Amino acid sequence: MAAHYVVRHVDRADPAVIAALGDAGVATVHEAAGRVGLLGPAIQARQAGVTIAGSAITVSCHPGDNLMIHAAVEVCQAGDILVVTTTSPSTDGMFGDLLATSLTARGVLGLVIDAGVRDLASLRAMGFPVWSAAVHAQGTVKASPGSVNVPVVAAGRLVRPGDVVVADDDGVVVLPAPAGEAVAEAAAKRISNEEAKRATLAAGTLGVDLYGLRPLLHDLGVEYVDRLPDR
Repeated sequence: MAAHYVVRHVDRADPAVIAALGDAGVATVHEAAGRVGLLGPAIQARQAGVTIAGSAITVSCHPGDNLMIHAAVEVCQAGDILVVTTTSPSTDGMFGDLLATSLTARGVLGLVIDAGVRDLASLRAMGFPVWSAAVHAQGTVKASPGSVNVPVVAAGRLVRPGDVVVADDDGVVVLPAPAGEAVAEAAAKRISNEEAKRATLAAGTLGVDLYGLRPLLHDLGVEYVDRLPDR
C-alpha cells in the first residue's frame, strides 16, 4: 500500500516578495521568469477582476473524494493558496461554500483545483476566489486516503509545497519559492519598460517601428503593396 502523508511544515517565500509578484500579475511574472511556470489553460478563473498571490498548500486527492481537502485545512496559514489535484482526471464538484468558509477562517486567499467546484454563486458572493478545471454540481465522498503538502501536478505543471502561486484573470503561474525574489526584480524592470512603451504607443508610434520590425519583415519576404498584383 502506498504511503500517504499530511506534512505540517512548509517553507514559504518572503511575504514582501509574494506581494510584489501579485502586483505584477500572471502574464508579467510568467515572462519575467523566462516563460515558465504557467498552469495549462484548462484551469480558469471563476470570477472576474481578482488577483491573489500566496504560498501553495498542495493536496493530492482520490477522484470524486474530497477527504484530503478537509485534512489540508488544518495546516493552512493566512496568506496560503490551496492547490488541489486528483490522482486521475476528475470534474466532480470537490469544493464548495462550506469548505470555502473553513478556509476563510484560516486566512486562505483562494483555491486552484485541477478538478471541479460547485456552489459558484455562493463562492462569488462570499468573495472566495477559485480557479478550476470545471464547474460541476456532482458531489463527492470522504472515504479515500491521499496526501497534503507533497509535490503534485496541476494542469501539466509541477507544484511543490511552498511554491509561490499567482492567479488572476489570465490564469495561474507557479514559481519555486527561492526564485521569487529574482523574478520579482525582473518583473519590476519589465513593468517599468512596458510603461515607457505604452506611452510611446499612445503617442502614435507603431509597434513595427518601436520594436524595429521592418527589417525583419523585409528579410522574411513580406512586401508592402498598395494593391494585390494581378494574377
